[in-house]
Amino acid sequence: MILKGHILRSAGAFLGARVKSTTYIRKWLILGTAIGIIAGLGAVVFYTALGLATHLFLGILGGYNVPTPIGEGNFGGSVGFARPWIIPLVVGLGGLLSGIIVFSVAPEAEGHGTDAAIEAVHNNPRGIRTRAVIVKIIASAITIGSGGSGGREGPTAQISAGFGSLLSRILDLSPEDGKVAVSIGIGSGIGAIFGAPLGGAILSADIIYRDDFEVSALIPGLIASIIAYTVFGLLTTFSPLFGYVDRSYQFSDPLRLVWYGLIGVASGFMGLLYAKGFYGTIRIFHRLPGSKMLKPAVGGLLVGLIALVIPQVLGTGYGWIQKSLGYHLLSIPLWIVLLLPFARILATSLSIGSGGSGGIFGPGMVIGAFTGASIWRLLEPIAPSVPHNPAPFVIVGMMACFGSISRAPLAVMIMVAEMTGSLAVIPPAMIAVGIAYLIVRRSDATIYRSQLRNKTENTASRLQFGMPLLSLIKISQAMAKPKLVLDQSQPVTQAFKDMEQAQVPGAPVIDPAGQFVGTIDYKALEKTIKEKPESSIGSLVDKAAPTVSIDTTLDKALEALFTSGGWVTVLDPQRQVKGIVAITDLVRGYHNALETNVDHLSKVAEDAVMIEDQIGQGSPLVGHALRDGLLPHGAIVVSIQRDGTFISTLSKTILQAGDLVSVFTPPEQANLIRHLIKEKIS
Repeated sequence: MILKGHILRSAGAFLGARVKSTTYIRKWLILGTAIGIIAGLGAVVFYTALGLATHLFLGILGGYNVPTPIGEGNFGGSVGFARPWIIPLVVGLGGLLSGIIVFSVAPEAEGHGTDAAIEAVHNNPRGIRTRAVIVKIIASAITIGSGGSGGREGPTAQISAGFGSLLSRILDLSPEDGKVAVSIGIGSGIGAIFGAPLGGAILSADIIYRDDFEVSALIPGLIASIIAYTVFGLLTTFSPLFGYVDRSYQFSDPLRLVWYGLIGVASGFMGLLYAKGFYGTIRIFHRLPGSKMLKPAVGGLLVGLIALVIPQVLGTGYGWIQKSLGYHLLSIPLWIVLLLPFARILATSLSIGSGGSGGIFGPGMVIGAFTGASIWRLLEPIAPSVPHNPAPFVIVGMMACFGSISRAPLAVMIMVAEMTGSLAVIPPAMIAVGIAYLIVRRSDATIYRSQLRNKTENTASRLQFGMPLLSLIKISQAMAKPKLVLDQSQPVTQAFKDMEQAQVPGAPVIDPAGQFVGTIDYKALEKTIKEKPESSIGSLVDKAAPTVSIDTTLDKALEALFTSGGWVTVLDPQRQVKGIVAITDLVRGYHNALETNVDHLSKVAEDAVMIEDQIGQGSPLVGHALRDGLLPHGAIVVSIQRDGTFISTLSKTILQAGDLVSVFTPPEQANLIRHLIKEKIS
């Protein structure tokens, strides 16, 4: 096993060196193609698994067939329930099985998946476990296939994002390239499963921030997304999910902008209700007593009871969107059309918010579609300028509702246009999406809580702006010799003793050939020494720990430092450990460079100082997060340590008395910041 691991690491180091040394275009042609192939195949796997699960649970056990869109056969679905009493039991059973699988094997697979992938982009691109991806596929297929309200994009995104994360680990990609690899995994996976490659590519760059755009992910995203779409289409279908809807539609009546504006207002508030209802339900289920494994069963049972009155809440709901796009909408009772957006919000919150597994993008499409359909049904009999076909209102509702609450309006607009083959509806949709986005933005809400507001909320980016010489300093000029390097075969007791003696919070771990395997944390050793003192440390190694190459510069090390908890291992091309770089080493190396490069810096950067101190009991910072803005402008918190452990999510962490904070600040603010850290200023 050790020999096999050494061979794989050597092969990964060789391939990684080749990929990193090639040109930008060639690098992303290789990586984008690999991610796109896996994204396409992953979409096919989940598509097939979900079809089988739906047939087994709802079809065979429940005696009910859900309608499907044109891209999935255009099946009309069952007229009613053959055995109504069994539907709540089937949905509850799916929730139970999903809960057992998730919480006993990979708890991080709980929920909708896309948020976890976005968090990995910002905090640790190497950190998505392969086990979590497999569990996500199985649990999501069971949750949605048994009738739970969820979308299939979340699991698909996590498959390809997980592969991007795996590539980052195996090829030892830089933190920047790792972020792009996971981002394009998200976009290409969603683009493939929805048959929307251009929208998926733009989503890669649009989805990780609320109010910003990651340009570096756009071109790689185009490559990965078209490959993923091609693979999925070859094995399933190239037909748009909802077919080519109303090709005769043309926007020619300016008066209709009033109605599209109304759709925008309704969709914006419906998006807000979706986000607040979803996360409110999560909080309720977290507070409920009992095992986490059982809570998805409770959520499923309640969804099944709702379905007895409104069967449109079962499964993905894409077949019902298909029905709403044509005159079949008139055959659905008006009260169901009006209530369905609210019922879908409740059903999705119960299915996924209880701990079940599935996406929230798809339900957002259903909510938006029937928001637009509701307005059409109410206006069509009385307003002469309303289109005779509901399709434009339904399509715009989808774009505006989820485009706004996902904070990715451009990507969602294009995706929905591709899914319906309706580019002609984009001009009037712009007014609706714009209004809905402004409503949501004013509330600073989002359905994806892991999104950063913009690039300046990324601590590494902020620090780089304040320390422009970082790009001139080699890692070798700032790194320190590691105090301790452990062998993966060492017993836990010996490693624990060595780490205590060296007084370090963690250490790099190598194999017998001297190649870097990963890192190990003091707390992991402390916990294991009580349970398995004679075991070796090999099973405790964090193989996803970021590293930096000895031939790179300090600006490239910033992302790694803030995803690793404050220190990172420096490797040579053969993956031999050459040193350690901590935040203090980075600052020391920077100040050394200042002595010879002062002309390159502004006065603030020249004189900037580092303050490191513990937060006092009377500090106004206690109980607040950094994003609350209590520190003066220009101050940058570069690290927070709590009980000897570095915290990576700096902006979101609620500060506590005793936390050790390091702040980079202009000198005129130094005394103010010292007072803020230690005590309240009178």
